[in-house]
Amino acid sequence: MSDSVSHATTNRVPEPVAALAAQMASFPAPWALCGGWAVDAWLGRVTREHGDVDVSVFIQDQRALFEHLRGWQLLAHDAGWQPKDNDEWWDGRPLLNHPAHIHGRPPEMSGGMPDRGIATAEDGFSLDIQLDDRAGDDWILSRDPMIRVSPGNAVAESPWGLPTVVPEVLLAFKARDLRRRDKLDFQALLPRLDQRQRDWLRDAISLMGHPWMSDLSGNGGVR
Repeated sequence: MSDSVSHATTNRVPEPVAALAAQMASFPAPWALCGGWAVDAWLGRVTREHGDVDVSVFIQDQRALFEHLRGWQLLAHDAGWQPKDNDEWWDGRPLLNHPAHIHGRPPEMSGGMPDRGIATAEDGFSLDIQLDDRAGDDWILSRDPMIRVSPGNAVAESPWGLPTVVPEVLLAFKARDLRRRDKLDFQALLPRLDQRQRDWLRDAISLMGHPWMSDLSGNGGVR
């Protein structure tokens, strides 16, 4: 992850991503663009519609994140969350347990609590923060099965000039759910992976017994 943004290419960044990148540029801890917009950042073009912008932050930095986004309306969901639990905005307490994520609505979009505490882009929640775990110098991508990687090997500057989760790590995250959009992202990014990236992703998802294995074993694109 990175705590810096290159401004050389920000004029090419789609407006929703540029706005969030500007917000995160002064965040004092590591962060990275992830999710569907990160796929588009590596491809250098917008491939589909996106409901919000996904950002990865370490869960150990959640207090710094709250202070950085002070004034935003934040809804936090962690491992024990149920829809009935959300009847007030997250104020940085209690500390969230991994896995967790936070939906954010900027001050200019402030409004009432959404129904059942479920945030949507239609209600103005433009930011979805994935709180990831780390141990020492390793980013823990999964604990069951255990998959870890150095943050320096998991994030790089994309063509949009932003710290962005690299393609193979993006696809490792997307391999867990296999939603239609995850399959489309896999099809779009697979031809861009070099052999080292393919080997890493194949090793990672082999622990899951995954249907993408056969595509990664070949030299071409998705069949």
